Amino acid sequence: MQQTQSKTGNVSHLLSQLNESATLAMARLSRELAAQGHPIVSLSLGEPDFNTPDFIKDAAKNAIDNNVTHYPPVNGIPEVRKAIAAKFKRDNGLDYSPEQIVISTGAKQAIANTIYALVNPGDEVIMPSPFWVSYAEMVRLVGGIPVMLAATVDQDFKITAKQLEQAINEKTKLIIYSSPCNPTGSVYSREELEAFARVIEQKEELYVISDEIYEHINFSGRTASIASIGNMIDRTITVNGVSKAFAMTGWRIGFIGAPKWIADACNKMQGQITSGANSIAQMATKAAMEADPEVIQPMIDTFRKRRDLVYDLLKEIPGIKLNKPEGAFYFFPDVSSYFGKTDGEHTINDATDLSMYLLRTQHVALVTGDAFGDANCIRISYATSEETLKEAIRRIAAGLAQLK
Repeated sequence: MQQTQSKTGNVSHLLSQLNESATLAMARLSRELAAQGHPIVSLSLGEPDFNTPDFIKDAAKNAIDNNVTHYPPVNGIPEVRKAIAAKFKRDNGLDYSPEQIVISTGAKQAIANTIYALVNPGDEVIMPSPFWVSYAEMVRLVGGIPVMLAATVDQDFKITAKQLEQAINEKTKLIIYSSPCNPTGSVYSREELEAFARVIEQKEELYVISDEIYEHINFSGRTASIASIGNMIDRTITVNGVSKAFAMTGWRIGFIGAPKWIADACNKMQGQITSGANSIAQMATKAAMEADPEVIQPMIDTFRKRRDLVYDLLKEIPGIKLNKPEGAFYFFPDVSSYFGKTDGEHTINDATDLSMYLLRTQHVALVTGDAFGDANCIRISYATSEETLKEAIRRIAAGLAQLK
């Protein structure tokens, strides 16, 4: 019997305009090569290599034993929202009531909810570039226009208040940034955020998504929240979660603190898409929120040690330009000096070519910087062991040395 050929090209126009997440695409490709027997070293995903702390797992087990297994409220279990509000006050100096908290299935959904709630077709959304891969795609999904403000490695990948002021116009509705930043590891100081706030407050109906998911992985001190400056709490949606600092990526819990009308809008949006986030994971999140952040300091210290190791190794490779990131667990080196070079078989035209060259020839999985808004760079995650990092960078150096 002849098999019917599957149809192609019939997805919606909306979906056809959406790019696949570059980080997930590289992870998928590296898994496929590994399954074929290639010794892949992956530095592509932003996932801590630690296990979730036992006290958090115990809270989840207790939730199961106590039958916290029914539908939760869409915006989250009240006692968990209360714990998150207390965390915002303790760690960030932010006064959010539990009614201003919405718990979602990961910080990614929290950001998407907010963009859907605020952005109309034709609205412009400013994002300092480099930026996290999904910001621009989410904006495009709702018909918004991403406006990228470029900052190079020479600026520590941080835009200035002057750049921001020059980009704002009558169509600007929203600004999205992360600090500590994925993919660069750069951290905005309180003084830099104060300068942004003075610019933002000049325009009515302009809002900010402050993505603080890497808040605790900050080697320069406490992360500054723009919502704590002046009247910015009325303009800011503060996004956070438990995946990075508490090694809870698979638990899929993120949340926002926001003006109540925005929280209500996100609650409405979420109610039609996923309803409430996993009830057991929420109770685990409550334990994480109530814990002293000092409990995760050993993990942060390990990340700092790895940061220093990778910095020392990368700066020895000719032609690479890099900053020394103050947070998260990424490097975002400028590799443009290798563009136009070849090993006789592969010609490197851009960062995507270089990423694929290193994957195919050295079996190291990285992510092209083009996906993050800077085609001169590649992203390297150092959320893995020192031995793996040493081997990966040895391979990278060997591969780059073949390009002439």
